[in-house]
Amino acid sequence: MIKQLTDSRLANLGAKAICEAFGDYQTQFRAITQRAAGRFAGREWRAAQMDAANRLDLYKDVANGCVAEIHELMEERVNEKLLWTGIKAVYSGLIDQRDDWELGETFFNSITRRLFTTVGLDPQIEFVDSDFETPPTQPTQPIYRVYGRVAVSPDALAVMLEDIIDEYQFGADFLDKPRNLQLAAQQIEAHLQNIGETFVTRTEMVGSVFYRNKGAYLVGRMFAGSCVVPLVLAVLHNDDGLVIDTVLLDEDEVSVLFSFTRSYFQVEVARPYALVRFLRSIMPRKKIAELYISIGYNKHGKTLLYRDLLQALTASDDEFRIASGQPGMVMSVFTLPSYDAVFKIIKDYFAPPKNTTRQQVMAHYQMVFQHDRAGRLIDAQEFEHLKIERSRISPELLDELKQLAKKSVTIEPDYLDIKHVYVERRVIPLNIYIYEKPDLEAQAAIIDLGFAIKDLAATNIFPGDMFLKNFGVTRHGRVVFYDYDELAPLTSCNFRIIPPPTSYNDELWAEPGYSVRENDIFPEEFLHFLGLHGMLRDVFVEHHADLLEARFWQETQARIRSGEVLDIFPYNQNKRLLKTEEFSPQKYGEHGEDVKVEPLLEEIKIEPVPTK
Repeated sequence: MIKQLTDSRLANLGAKAICEAFGDYQTQFRAITQRAAGRFAGREWRAAQMDAANRLDLYKDVANGCVAEIHELMEERVNEKLLWTGIKAVYSGLIDQRDDWELGETFFNSITRRLFTTVGLDPQIEFVDSDFETPPTQPTQPIYRVYGRVAVSPDALAVMLEDIIDEYQFGADFLDKPRNLQLAAQQIEAHLQNIGETFVTRTEMVGSVFYRNKGAYLVGRMFAGSCVVPLVLAVLHNDDGLVIDTVLLDEDEVSVLFSFTRSYFQVEVARPYALVRFLRSIMPRKKIAELYISIGYNKHGKTLLYRDLLQALTASDDEFRIASGQPGMVMSVFTLPSYDAVFKIIKDYFAPPKNTTRQQVMAHYQMVFQHDRAGRLIDAQEFEHLKIERSRISPELLDELKQLAKKSVTIEPDYLDIKHVYVERRVIPLNIYIYEKPDLEAQAAIIDLGFAIKDLAATNIFPGDMFLKNFGVTRHGRVVFYDYDELAPLTSCNFRIIPPPTSYNDELWAEPGYSVRENDIFPEEFLHFLGLHGMLRDVFVEHHADLLEARFWQETQARIRSGEVLDIFPYNQNKRLLKTEEFSPQKYGEHGEDVKVEPLLEEIKIEPVPTK
């Protein structure tokens, strides 16, 4: 039957099948996203987590189904590139009236790359760049609501905030709404007065609520004089009702919410292009790719990251080189100095004592992708068949890849075909950071290391390898974890107290005189693995002695097993408006993403010391 169809007819059928699959994906994506409002209203936190995980699986399921349909439709002609040139042209015409056309182009690329396993780029069968220099559709209505001029005073700002809040339907009532509005207005007034503004000429708020974990965020911007001031209201649903937990008013604070170490938002959006540009206006240092990823369109974000990498390579001439820091036992890690990312390739074999497998390592990365990253795990984008010119590879890196990663890299005369690689945001390894930075900053990082471990525990994650080299520090002093080959669910671990010696001879043995099972973990040994000395060791013990006791870990396990979803706030604790016990939920994490060092030092109140 296929042989009887003309090329044009088959191209139309193929393009229509892919376009319908993309539409089906978007319909299901939005259906899951729309459930977030009900989950928040009903305080259904575990169900919200399941929705988030299911939405992450959706793309792969729909794309695989589409590939099977294309195989059935095209049979032996499925790999004819000339025919796919026609399919691409027809498809471009089908999506040019959609408000999500850019996502549609990425979906098409996902199908062709599954069918052809393309190395590098092939503009005949994929959208290397968008077909549209400008958006092909015009917005039918703005994505934001507009509020008029208001004086910078507590009363006037409180009225404006009430008008804003009343536009959203949360399915629950505020607890002491006037007090919430008053405290939020006072924060805004103080900020605007600090930058010398006396009037807000207008305020624009995104019409959709940004849901994630146990929080709901109203995102907007205020125009005051020549300034564009972010305005984000964080709303929590506690046992007694809704509260405005904080107000975020500058770029760094808003970046807390859209970090590369956090899970994706559930936010309804008919025109992603417009929403991302709005967000970029209040976070101009964020890459467009990261913003798409943050609202759940990680595949399109990956497409933009790839385009960004190509542009960076065109604009530079430096070489890829082995990353600084202590080499890992599982990954070969390299960087391009002029580009803010690291590239991680799984080695062909792992030296003892590592007993993991390639499949297990990949499973751990998949777990991180689907898990609540709590602001402590770096989001890794997975690429296949990444093509890099051989002339851009340093001799040392080329030798390492030849020796350690033959299964993952094919070395051609002119280029390297990297069959599988993870790309992550570059951070400074913690073991390097604490010796390069001044004493106060090093101490702050070690204190935040303890909070990082606790935040991971709160989300049922145990890091496994407790070495400083497996942690990194963001540009604002925030500690994150990036070595995933030994990650484990916290509830799968058996935390024990080291038994006391039964005799003098027991104390002399190099090996423990008691049985140790595979999942046994002894928190008393953590200081040894962290390798902290002197003042840094003392600071860690002062703030996090509970991490060195089995009791902390066992109690956290019990809370997780009981079904409790623990709170981790994506902003600094001193930003919270209602801090009394009657209003505040149980706090778990201590610091927010990308918190600047100065306020962090002020909050933890550590004293300067002459040396580390």
